[in-house]
Formats: sequence, structure tokens, C-alpha cells
Amino acid sequence: MSFTLDRERFISAMKIQADIGGTANGGLHRLALSDEDKEIRDWFCEEMEAAGLSVRVDEFGNIFGRREGKRSIEPVLVGSHLDSQPYGGIYDGALGTVAALEFIRELNDRGIETERPIEIVNWTNEEGSRFQPTLQGSGVWAGVLDLAEQYATTDEEGVSVEAELERIGYKGEVPAEPHEQYDSYLELHVEQGPYLEENGMDVGVVTGIVGLTWGAISFHGEANHSGATPMHHRNDAMVGAADVITQVRRTPNSLGDRTVGTVGFIDAKPNSINIVPEEVTFTYGFRDPDASILEQAKTEVLREAENAAEREGLTWEHEDRAEADPVFFPDRCVDAVEGAASELGYDSMRIFSGGVHDATHAHKVCDSGMVFAVSEGGKSHTEEEFTSWDDCYSAATTLATAVLTLAKDEA
Repeated sequence: MSFTLDRERFISAMKIQADIGGTANGGLHRLALSDEDKEIRDWFCEEMEAAGLSVRVDEFGNIFGRREGKRSIEPVLVGSHLDSQPYGGIYDGALGTVAALEFIRELNDRGIETERPIEIVNWTNEEGSRFQPTLQGSGVWAGVLDLAEQYATTDEEGVSVEAELERIGYKGEVPAEPHEQYDSYLELHVEQGPYLEENGMDVGVVTGIVGLTWGAISFHGEANHSGATPMHHRNDAMVGAADVITQVRRTPNSLGDRTVGTVGFIDAKPNSINIVPEEVTFTYGFRDPDASILEQAKTEVLREAENAAEREGLTWEHEDRAEADPVFFPDRCVDAVEGAASELGYDSMRIFSGGVHDATHAHKVCDSGMVFAVSEGGKSHTEEEFTSWDDCYSAATTLATAVLTLAKDEA
């Protein structure tokens, strides 16, 4: 059965969350475990309790709200994340979390009791911007990441995840692991790409998620006077970095149609216009639906790093930052989303996610699937990110209908 939501209440909730950490340019700056993250977590917990959910916080700060079903069988899990990128958009992650909350409110309003219990979730540090790696909370919960190692990760100021969880009051006592078997997990997210808009679609039926490989490379040379040092006497770390950064840009062109590569961070020392750079560290990231292509991309970049170091007389080192295999969602979840869109009269298309999401790790615990909302202009991770309220609502009602389908499934 198709299932609609209270549109005005849903939009109101989206606007309320957007004000917490909102920027002057209409974006969102709500980094993981910051004061703003504490505020949105407090709001989310209060709203779940008001909706009659049983709330629990695990030891990594993942927040769950449970609504019991008619039977004590495997629950359906639905949600996303409330942390943002630095000066990101108001829809990324938050749309899926607010939609899950609104779904519960609508069930309550209609007095609907599902066969399966339903749990909604806010995952800790999906973004991986303040603390790395990305998908940290769901990774710990799914057993992909080690709890102690992730507690010890630090931000640029040297502050640890564990210390910040304690500071904001969200280091829970419940073990960060599935406390029972789950039937399925569904997640709503903005597409963060142009394909739905370009094809005139209302919603996306996600069939899988690209894999990724993230790393950092550091070159070490010798600082020297930028004017008095002859070119053949230089050991310039920036030149080595520049060669590899260019290789990151070139590599996808020779691998696959969906391969992408990015250098998103660079740090140079001493970072002066009048000094030959002594040390340069930068990150690289590749994504593709094929794990073998990711391995090939990484190999090519590390080969170029070795060659660049030899050419410039540098030493270098490499650090892995994150690895995630491509994910292919099972038919039952894909069909539930596709069927929901059809029942609601929305135009949909099957699509492979170019961004990674918490469903990447959740699928290791249970069957998983995703719904995509249209991203106008394909923009995300920027204050210019935009999804119309109509498109937000279409995706949210598709999610709700799909979850209701799975929550009634007694198989």
C-alpha cells in the first residue's frame, strides 16, 4: 500500500534541523561531535521520545529509536546521519533521518501497528571530515572497524573521538554492535549527482554503492631559499606532490566510465612564498563499482609517487585512510523501493550510488537498500546543495512506503 506523510510537518522538521548549525549562506556546518552535533542529537532524541520510541545510545554514539511491532521478530532499520561536511548542505544525511522520524509520527497518527518492529537510527560521523575514516559509526556497529582504534582517532587539533563523545554526553553504555538480527535496512539520501535530474526522474532506486580507496601521501625534501638555490640543487617536495596529484586526475580516464579520483586536501611546509617546500602531504581518493579497478588506480598512483620521489631526490611515505568494497543491494530491497515509487505514481530509475553511505556497512548485517532524492545541478558537499521540497517529499514517501512493505513482510 502507498503511504503518504504529513507534508507540512515534514518540511517544518527539515527547517528546524537546518537551523542547528545553519550558515549565513543557507548551508550547514555541523561537524561530527561538535556542539552543533550535540544540539541536533538532543533534538532528535527528544522528538523520538515524544513519538513514543524507546531510545538507546551505543558506546560509539549511534542513536536508535525503537517502535515495537505485533511480533517479536527481526526489525526493519531505517535512518541516516545528522553530521555535515564543513559548510555543506542541509539535505545531505539529514533528509533521511528526518524522513525516518516523520514516518514513525505518521504511523502513530494513523494507529498503524506493523508486524515487525521498526528502529530509526542516526549514525555517528558518516561524513569523515572532522574525524577519519568516513562511515565511522556504522562501521564500528557492523564490526568492520575496531572500536578502540576508532575511539583513538583525532581531529586536526588532536582531540579524540572518545573524548568528544564523553564531552557532549553521547558515549553510551550499550555495546556498539547489533543487539539482535535485523531483517533489513533502508536509507534515504540525496543523489549528490546529476543523473535523476538529467533524466527527468522523481526518485532514484539505488541498486548498489561504489567502493572507495582513500589514502595520504607525504613527500619529504629540503627547505631552502627560493631565489638563491639553483634548480638542480633543489629537493622540492611540492614538485613531487604536483606530479602525483596530476596522476590522480589522469588515472580515471584510462580505467572505467564510473571511475573518479580526487585530491581534496593538501598541506605544505613551511608554506612560504620564499622557501622551497620541505614537506607536502596530500590525500587521494578513488571510487568505482569495481574493486579491481580501485586496486589498479591505487597501484598507479603509488607507482607515480615512487617515480616522482626518485626524480626529485625525495623520500616519501603512504598511509591508507579508508577502504570500502562495492555494494550490490539484494532484489527484495530494490524491489520494495521500486514498487513503492510505482504505487505512489513517481517516475523512477535504477541508479548506482557514486557516493558511499552507511548502507555500505549495514548491508554486512542485513539486507539493505536506498532511495535517492533529486539533487538539482548534481551539487552536494557545498552550501549550494539543493533539493526542492517536492522532491524531498517524493523521496520521503517512497522510503515510508518501502519500509512499510518490509515491516509487513513475515517471510
